[in-house]
Amino acid sequence: MSKQKKNNEPAAETPQQTAQEPETELEPVEEKAAPSELEQAQAALELAKADLAAEHDKLLRLAAEFDNYRSRTTREKERIYADAKAETTEKFLPVYDNLARALATQTADEAYKKGVEMTMQGLLEIMGKLNVEVFGEVGEAFDPAIHNAVMHVEDDSLEENSIVEVFQKGFRLGDKVVRFAMVKVAN
Repeated sequence: MSKQKKNNEPAAETPQQTAQEPETELEPVEEKAAPSELEQAQAALELAKADLAAEHDKLLRLAAEFDNYRSRTTREKERIYADAKAETTEKFLPVYDNLARALATQTADEAYKKGVEMTMQGLLEIMGKLNVEVFGEVGEAFDPAIHNAVMHVEDDSLEENSIVEVFQKGFRLGDKVVRFAMVKVAN
């Protein structure tokens, strides 16, 4: 009977059961591990935000560099175009000078004179379309920035620093002087 009583009595705790008790206590430990996963996720999110901000900054800088490049190349193209127009205009100036001399020469042939006048008029129209301005007229005020004084005359009847005679007309394309006017100035 004693054996039966022993079976009916509560059994003493075995080392296996003692080992199981801490396992039940580990469950709250696992719950404590969850906030560290949350912290890791937040740290990863912050790192991703920092990477995104760095990439955004790189993109903004690249866009600014491209805008500067586009502006610079546009200015260079305009400058090159203006220089090419000025060089081309300069190549036609001897033709203008020859036509001006032909018009100044007296001739009995009216057809010849009419042809030279029409040619000069056509050249001036083309220069006008290219925004080429002809300057250097008698009576204008002398401006050393656009006129080249090759002679001076002392005459009290004339205004001081006025152009008395024009030897060669000047040409300007916008602000750029293609050829300075050669003039005689009264002092």
